[in-house]
Amino acid sequence: MKKLLALILAVLMMVACFAGCGSSEKLVMGTNASFPPYEFVDDNGKIVGIDAEIAEVIAEKLGMELEIKDMEFDSLLTAVQSKTIDVALAGMTVTDERKLAVNFSDTYATGVQVIIVNEASDIKTVDDLKNKKIGVQAGTTGDIYCTDEFGQENVKQYQNGALAVAALKNNQVDCVVIDNEPAKNYVKANQGLKILETEYAVEDYAAAISKENNELLEKFNKALSELKADGTIDNIIKKYIPAE
Repeated sequence: MKKLLALILAVLMMVACFAGCGSSEKLVMGTNASFPPYEFVDDNGKIVGIDAEIAEVIAEKLGMELEIKDMEFDSLLTAVQSKTIDVALAGMTVTDERKLAVNFSDTYATGVQVIIVNEASDIKTVDDLKNKKIGVQAGTTGDIYCTDEFGQENVKQYQNGALAVAALKNNQVDCVVIDNEPAKNYVKANQGLKILETEYAVEDYAAAISKENNELLEKFNKALSELKADGTIDNIIKKYIPAE
């Protein structure tokens, strides 16, 4: 009888192992999928882009299953803090203010803030933005920089870059300040717009992780370092941003 009970217990343990060992822990990534080429929705309704692929290879290295949640950009840090998501990858710039709310991973890309204008605009440099109506994506560094420098009364916030560019096309704002790579996509898709040659700011992109999750931060950085070393990160970026 004891041998039978032991055999049954062993079988049950094996079944439990097979059921559990095949399942992966989930890594929940938050993003704002209107920021090509870093994140956008493809023709099949899937969120793709640089950040999505980087998260995918990191999750794979950590033995985790990736889930991506699309949300407003200015809600991402709150979602990280409340643990609604594990990590935010959204072309997010590391700033001192954001560091108060979350921890950041090591940098994986560099971004440049640029200015989009209509081709006939009299705006030629950053100095010309004074007393102009500036369109930005809410919560981005473009929003923060412009509001600080030119005042809230001169800055119009939009939920995403596409809406800001649409406002520029409709002459509701005089320019849009946004990251360079999304700017290229928006200008390509909207005839009559151009990007000024002058740069507004240069920034570092990183992933945001809860201050209470140091274990994930360490694992994420270790995986990121290995993927940088073997060229995986560079190849993902080059796939979406070919060398000019």
